[in-house]
Amino acid sequence: MLPVEFARESGAKKNQRGDKITLVICPESARVQTYWILLDVPDLTAARKCLATREGIPKKWETDIGFTDCASGQTHGLEADRITTWGAAIGLAGVVWTNLPCKFNGQHVMPSEAEVIAFLRALDGTNRVPAERYVRQAPTQIDTLFRQAIERELGWLRHD
Repeated sequence: MLPVEFARESGAKKNQRGDKITLVICPESARVQTYWILLDVPDLTAARKCLATREGIPKKWETDIGFTDCASGQTHGLEADRITTWGAAIGLAGVVWTNLPCKFNGQHVMPSEAEVIAFLRALDGTNRVPAERYVRQAPTQIDTLFRQAIERELGWLRHD
């Protein structure tokens, strides 16, 4: 259970707005069910680089990828203590996660529900498709307050 929310405007091009709102850890948000998967990598550094590549974070992977080494206790990132406790309890050697902050309109701020809805509503056809797909394809159990508003206001219901 982690405090995640649809609170990061992502996909921005130079001098332009982003094209979707993505899930990130937001300490002030309610905790919801999240998911994890095993990575077949030789060590924690390889796991961090693998996730950075998947998330399109090649330059700042050392700060933008959170991690915990469950054996040494070395950690970095939001919710690291909680993730370390969980990972150690189930016998993981380490855990990695995307450690990007909330961001809206080019600022590292938590957007309001109304701002997220207005942003998504204003997307044109080309940009609307990936944004809608991202929201609909997020696992059903990631039932955040903003997701409930997106479903209610835009009709972007979950794909099961």
